Amino acid sequence: MNRAPGVLEQALAQHQAGQLDVAQALYQQLLQANPANPDALHFLGLLSCQKGDANSGIALMRRSIAAYPNAIYYNNLGNALREHGELLKAIDSYRQAVALQPDYPEAHNNLGNALREAGQPCEALESCTQALRLRPGYAQAHNNQGNALQDLGEQDAAVRAYRQALAFWPDYAEAHHNLGNVLLAQGQHEAASESYRCATTLSPTCAFMHNNLGDALQRAGQFEAAVAAFSRVVELEPASAAGYSRLGDAYQAWGGKLEAAALCYQSASELDPADVQAHHKLSLVRLRQRRAEEALVSSNKALALEHASAQLHISHGDILNTLDDVDGALASYRYALSLNDELELAHNRLIFEMASRAEASAETRLADARRFGALMAARAKPFQHRRESTTVLGVPKELRPLRVGFVSGDLRQHPTGIFFESVLKHLDTARITLIAYTTIAAEDEVTARLKPCFAAWNSLVDVPDEVAAHRIFDDRIDILVDLSGHIVHNRLPLFAWRPAPVQVSWLGFFGTTGIETMDYILGDRHVLPAAEAWHFSEKTWCLPDSYLCFTPPLEHVPVRPPPMLKNGYVTFGFFGKLAKVTEEVIRVWSRVLCAAPSSRLFLKAQQLEAPEARRRTLARFAAHGVDAARVTLEGGSPRPEYLATYNQIDVTLSPFPYPGGTTTAEGLWMGVPVLALKGDRFLTHICESILHSAGLPEWIAADEEDYVARALALTAEGGREQLVALREQLREQVMHSPLCDAPRFARNLEAAFDGMWRESLMRQSA
Repeated sequence: MNRAPGVLEQALAQHQAGQLDVAQALYQQLLQANPANPDALHFLGLLSCQKGDANSGIALMRRSIAAYPNAIYYNNLGNALREHGELLKAIDSYRQAVALQPDYPEAHNNLGNALREAGQPCEALESCTQALRLRPGYAQAHNNQGNALQDLGEQDAAVRAYRQALAFWPDYAEAHHNLGNVLLAQGQHEAASESYRCATTLSPTCAFMHNNLGDALQRAGQFEAAVAAFSRVVELEPASAAGYSRLGDAYQAWGGKLEAAALCYQSASELDPADVQAHHKLSLVRLRQRRAEEALVSSNKALALEHASAQLHISHGDILNTLDDVDGALASYRYALSLNDELELAHNRLIFEMASRAEASAETRLADARRFGALMAARAKPFQHRRESTTVLGVPKELRPLRVGFVSGDLRQHPTGIFFESVLKHLDTARITLIAYTTIAAEDEVTARLKPCFAAWNSLVDVPDEVAAHRIFDDRIDILVDLSGHIVHNRLPLFAWRPAPVQVSWLGFFGTTGIETMDYILGDRHVLPAAEAWHFSEKTWCLPDSYLCFTPPLEHVPVRPPPMLKNGYVTFGFFGKLAKVTEEVIRVWSRVLCAAPSSRLFLKAQQLEAPEARRRTLARFAAHGVDAARVTLEGGSPRPEYLATYNQIDVTLSPFPYPGGTTTAEGLWMGVPVLALKGDRFLTHICESILHSAGLPEWIAADEEDYVARALALTAEGGREQLVALREQLREQVMHSPLCDAPRFARNLEAAFDGMWRESLMRQSA
C-alpha cells in the first residue's frame, strides 16, 4: 500500500523532468501491479501523446476516466483530442469537465479556446468570461477572450482584453503577438510592430511571429527592418518557400533591391517548384531589371502551373510586349479578360496597346473602350447634379471662380507635368480655382513646384472609387479633369460615379476613355479632326492652337552646331520608348539608312540599358541590311545629360503609328527638327499637332514614300544647308510659338472650361 504512491511520485517527477522513457517504465510498473490504476493510466496516456502515439494515449486516458471520472482527466483528454484534430470530441470532453467541476477555470478557458476554433465565437466568449469570473487574474483567459472578441469584430474590446492579459503576465509572448494582430488590423502599423517585437524577444525561435513582425514593419514603411525580420524567418525555416517569397517582397519595397529580391524568389521557386507566385514574382522582377527573356522563362513556368489565372496572363502580356511581340501581348490581355472581364488593368493594357496598332480599326478600339466603360458604369451609382448644387457656400457660379479638379498620378517629372507646369502658373485664379487629386504617393521637385498653384492638394491613394467620388462631390467641383486616360495610375472608374457636373479627359492619353459619363475629350483640330469625332464616346472639344503647351527645361543646355559639320554625315535619331520602334518603323528607317549609306542612327531609351534589348535591336536592323556599326544605342540618363545628347544628332525621326510627343517638343527645343508621318487617329496626330504649333508643318510627310524621300533629301547638300540654318534659330522659333506660349494657352484653356460649363448649364435648363 505504501509502495504505490512513492512510485507514482517518482514517475511524475521523471515525467516533468522530460525523462519520458524512465517515467514510462514506472507507469507500466504501476499498471502491472494494478491494471486499473487511474493515475497510471491517465499519465501514461499523456506521455504516449507526448511521444507521438496519440491513438494509444487517448485510449489510455479514456480507460482512466472509466476507472475514475473526474474533471482534470476530462480536461486533459480534451487537450489531447484537440491536438489530435478531434475538435468536437475535445469540446465534449471539456464540457464534461466543467459539468463535473463548475469552478474549474482552466477547463472553461480551454472550452472557450476550442469553441473559437470550431467557429463559435459567441459561445467561446461566454466560456472565457466564466473562467475570468472564477479567476480574474487569469492571463490566458484574457488572451482567449481577446481572440473571441476579435473574431466578433470587436477590435477595441479585443485590445483591452490583450492588455489585461499582459497586465497580469507581462512576458506573455502569445498575448503580445495577438495584440499585434489586432493593432495591424486596425491599421496601427507602428504599434503592431512594437507588440510583435515584444513577442519575438520573448519567443525568439517562433518563425510566424517574426513573419508577422516583418509584415507590420513593411506596412509601416520600415523596409530595412522588415528585411531583417523576414531574414530571421528563413534562418529559422530554411526550407520555407513562403518565407523566401516574403523576403523578396521586402527587398523590392526597400529601395527596389531587385537582384536580392530575384534571388529570394529563385530560392522560393526551387524549394517549391509548384509555387506559382514565386515564379510569377520572379518574372516581374526580371522584367523590371529589363531581363525580359529570363522573365519569359519564369512566366511560362507560372502559366504551366496555373493557366487560368487572369493576372498571370496580364503579366505575361507585359513581358511579350517588352520583347516586341505585341500580337502575343494583345492575345494575353484578351485571354485575361476572357477569364475575368472585371479586371480593370487588363482593359487598360488592351486599350492602350490597341491605340498604337496600325491595323486596329477605329471600330474595334471604340468597342473595347465602351466595353470598359460599361463595366465601370455597372459598378457606379452616378450623382445627380441640380442647378442649385452649382453654388458653393450659397455663391452662384456667376459670382465665383469655376472649381476645377485634376485627377492624376503624374503631377511630377513626367510628360503630363512637362506639358502642364507652365500653364498652371498662368491660369487666372479669379476665373478658376484649382484642386488636385493625386493617385500616387511619389513626389519630386516638379511636384514641389506644382503644389503652390493649387488651392487644395488631395491624395486618393488607396481610397476606394466610391469614397473618392463622394469626396470630390462634397468638394463641389464644377469640372473634373482626367489627366491619365488608360495609362498607369489612372482613376477612370471614379468618373463613372459622375462626382462633377462636367467631366473631361485631357493630356495624359490619346484616345477615348469609353466612360459614358466623361463629357468631353479636349484636344485641337489636328488631333481631333471633325472626320474622326466618331472615334470617341466623348464629345470632342478643340483648343484653337495645340492641345499641348511645352514647359521649357529649367536646365540650361546650349544648342550646339549640327554634328554633321564635324562628322561629315547626317545622324538621324530617336530618343523615346523602345516599344515605339516597331518592325514597320525599323523597315522604313532601314530604307533610309540603306539609301544613304554614310548616314547613322542614334537610339536612346531607358530600355536599352539591358544587354538583351541592345542585342535584339541590332539584330532587327541587321535583318534589313543595316550594319551594327551604323547604329548607336544608349540607355537612359538624367534630364540635363539626356537633353545634351540631342547635340549628337541632326534630325529626329518620329516613329509611327506611335510618334514622339514629349521627345518631339524636347528635340525642337534643342534645335533638332523632327520628321513625322501623317496619321489616322488621335495618337498618330500628336507629333503633327506639335509641329503645327511650332510652325513646322512642312516636316509632316504624307505617306511612307514621302517620309523616306524627305529623310533622304536631308542627307543631300541642300538638305544639310537647311539643317544648319534651322539649327541656329529653331529654339527661338519654338520659344515664341504657341507651343511655349503659356499665357496664351492658359486663356484658351479657361475659355474651354467656361464653354463646357455653359453647355452644362444649358443642358440642365433644357
